[in-house]
Amino acid sequence: MFPFITEEHQMIRQAARDFAQNVIAPVAEHHDATGEFPINTVRQMGELGFMGIEVPEVYGGAEMDTIAYVLAMDEISRADASHGTIMSVNNSLFCNGIMQYGTEKQKQQYVTPVALGKAIGAYSLTEPMSGSDAGAMKSRAVLNDAGTHYIINGRKSWVTSAPYADYIVLFTMTQPEKKHRGVTAFLIHTDQPGFIRGKTEPKLGIRASATSEIIFDNYACPMENRLGNEGDGFKIAMSVLDAGRIGIASQALGIAEAALAASISYAQEREAFGQKIGQFQMIQQKLADMKCRVDASRLLIYQAALAKMAAKTTGARYSMEASMAKLFASETAMWVATQAVQIHGGMGYSKELPIERYFRDAKITEIYEGTSEIQRMVIARSLTGLS
Repeated sequence: MFPFITEEHQMIRQAARDFAQNVIAPVAEHHDATGEFPINTVRQMGELGFMGIEVPEVYGGAEMDTIAYVLAMDEISRADASHGTIMSVNNSLFCNGIMQYGTEKQKQQYVTPVALGKAIGAYSLTEPMSGSDAGAMKSRAVLNDAGTHYIINGRKSWVTSAPYADYIVLFTMTQPEKKHRGVTAFLIHTDQPGFIRGKTEPKLGIRASATSEIIFDNYACPMENRLGNEGDGFKIAMSVLDAGRIGIASQALGIAEAALAASISYAQEREAFGQKIGQFQMIQQKLADMKCRVDASRLLIYQAALAKMAAKTTGARYSMEASMAKLFASETAMWVATQAVQIHGGMGYSKELPIERYFRDAKITEIYEGTSEIQRMVIARSLTGLS
């Protein structure tokens, strides 16, 4: 149907689907209920190449393209959005950023173990008083007198995978007077003195994807662990988020597809007033609208993926395409999950079925890696050229 989806793409999609349905789906309910981080299945995902899909083979990755990534993300997230979150952070926010801006040594040291699933990566931009406004960061990195280390102090919040992360791409202030132009990126080892894992967040959804605060108390980061130049942090963060938003859009698509599939099955089986509920026009209307929104989301995701692939040769930004995909797919996931609960009635509200989990998991896709409001701002600014 889509000429850009090759036989190789079909193979990775099938591999992801088989693993998701046979290995992840049976344990998804357990991990959601307990909040237990799925380290064993994450390691297996690394062995299968899902944790570094676009990473070159020389650095432990599958060396495939963005289409392959979104196809795999969709299938994994359809089984469990928590696994999709972990996969997205490792691929888009951690490996992608280092592959774009890191030195050869940094790629070998940090990307390889994460792409192989032997280590967990994380990305830290948000602070308690600084979310979308990166220029308001309170954390600081100060170069020591010898010029060998940056001393980092401060608190970061809502760091996905932080409780289990081995390495973190950190964004903090080196020149606060310059606001967002004074942000610098660093590669952090979490086993070093001065790094403290804060409280783990008790979340509504994606409960198996551990999220916590992290605290830096005179953490000494070697100069060689700076990612890019001093002051390039905001540029790196925004560039990486463009890629991340395509991943989250794919996650949202997977959630919506799972909710739609469950609703179709229920409409075919459940009877009321002497007929299948799928024969009632109101249910048919819901299913039809759900299908249209799901397929429209998929097309926007493909458009964004192709734009990202083209950017490798043109150098163009694909911010608008990524934001469009993320905005529409995330709002679709929330809307479709809501309709699924309604179609299932009381059973949709019960933990006996995964419908309520889809509903809870869908909400975060409208919030993290840029809220829906931020996505609309990005799209509008791209259209008008006005900031």
